Amino acid sequence: MLKLWQVLRLLWRAHPFAMWRGALLAVLVLLMGAALLGLSGWFITATGMAGIAGIGIAFDVFRPSAGVRGLALGRAAARYGERLLTHDATLRALAALRVTLLQRLERFPVADLRRVRGASALTRITADVDALDGVVLRLALPIAAALLTHAAVFLGLWALTSHAVALSVAAGYLLGGGVMLWRVARATLGPSAQAEAASQDLRRRAIGLFRGRREAILQGALPRWREGLDRSEAEARGAMDRLDRIDTGAGQGLSAIVTLIAAGVFALAGWLVAETDLDPARAAIGIFVALALGETLLPLRRGMAEIGRMRDAASRVLAEPPAAAAAPLRGAFESERETTGKVLELRHLSLARPGWTRLLLHDLSLSVTPGETLALRGASGLGKSTLLDVIAGLEPVTAGEILLLGRPLGAWPEGELRKVLTLVPQRSALVSGTVLENLSLARPGLTEAEAMAALEAVHLAQTVAERGGLSSPLGEGGAGLSGGQARRLVLARALLRRPKLLLLDEPTEGLDPETARQVLAGVRKFLPDAAIVTASHRAAELEAADQVIDLKSYIAES
Repeated sequence: MLKLWQVLRLLWRAHPFAMWRGALLAVLVLLMGAALLGLSGWFITATGMAGIAGIGIAFDVFRPSAGVRGLALGRAAARYGERLLTHDATLRALAALRVTLLQRLERFPVADLRRVRGASALTRITADVDALDGVVLRLALPIAAALLTHAAVFLGLWALTSHAVALSVAAGYLLGGGVMLWRVARATLGPSAQAEAASQDLRRRAIGLFRGRREAILQGALPRWREGLDRSEAEARGAMDRLDRIDTGAGQGLSAIVTLIAAGVFALAGWLVAETDLDPARAAIGIFVALALGETLLPLRRGMAEIGRMRDAASRVLAEPPAAAAAPLRGAFESERETTGKVLELRHLSLARPGWTRLLLHDLSLSVTPGETLALRGASGLGKSTLLDVIAGLEPVTAGEILLLGRPLGAWPEGELRKVLTLVPQRSALVSGTVLENLSLARPGLTEAEAMAALEAVHLAQTVAERGGLSSPLGEGGAGLSGGQARRLVLARALLRRPKLLLLDEPTEGLDPETARQVLAGVRKFLPDAAIVTASHRAAELEAADQVIDLKSYIAES
């Protein structure tokens, strides 16, 4: 539950003023509801007793009735404001939580982040953030408002009725209601987490069936996939049914507690009226207020029923990266750089694949000067992509040293490093939006002329023009473009950053040899002074390189 408390602190600190406004209105709604029923009970009882006593004509009915109408209208207005402000504050806080989540994800190793790009992982993150809105709306605010309301009502009943009535109402709700809600939380802790897991499994299977429907039809596997989807749906429905049964039982139990408390206060009030000098009209206040306080109890069961889901979501959202895999701290940037004439220099570098103990490459040394292209050649799995990640500062160096513009890589602040170095991995993301919006990720305020120049460099300008120009929309992940066109759009975005060192992981994959040669020539023309390092196995990429290093010569011995 510590994670839930941490999430609550994050959400509350995001917009504390908005949260406090919503909390105060929530308390005001409950207090006005209790006052409304209490005043109504007093008014009805006092009017009846005045009639029995024969003094009804002298009884002032105007002020109490005005109070009843005022409380009713005020409660409705306060309820509207409470819903408006608490939801507004929660949505603002969730927006801040998303930023916090992205900042935490930024500290994870690249290998872990690449697994987050799948639809199921993104759906999981979205569902977790959505689940955490209940921390404020269904747990923190209702519980805090209920406790404050009970404290105020206790003092009011003590002053207006009797200390015995006040104690009975407080003990009944705090003990009876507290025990029932605690039992609900315990009973639903596992089922709510299971229901969420089953729902996520159903969502993953549905996405997989939708995306792989063509292959499933061609392979005759559609009935088998449908059976798996039906099983997941049955499991998710069964888990939700279990939660519904617990929730229904909890609602009946809490209603019974409210009824028993009201009946107990009714009996106590009758005894006090008969045995003491307690006025019957004042005694009625305690009975009606006891009924009104049910409003503080019944809404809490939903939050308690989802506490397992919230707990698991908080654990995932606030997960910390492995200590060993965390990005190394970078020292202060020194403005005066050594003029070595080399953009990139590797000295006796050794590296291992993330999470592995065996070395991939050993004692690798190389250098790249401005305007030079270096191609790294090697079989699949030899470590080309891992080497580019290490050069980009995304993975730690196992042994050796990397110098960028004459300075150790670890001495560059993150912001300065990204200004001079750009990596285009094998799989790069495009966002849902226009072509220009995707290119503008490289540089805010990008002009259409600059964007078209970059598209010309990667021989994509004509394709974009045929699609409707820079304002033509793309679907999720660049849907609407072929694999080769998407890679060229990502490459154009990287060119717009104009880095001094450009790292390309198989940049012409999916292109025919002639187009590949044209793209590589366009990249060099667009960045004439940049040092370019490519992980290559295609002839066009090797031919365009000024030097080629075969990584097979640096394979570490087992």
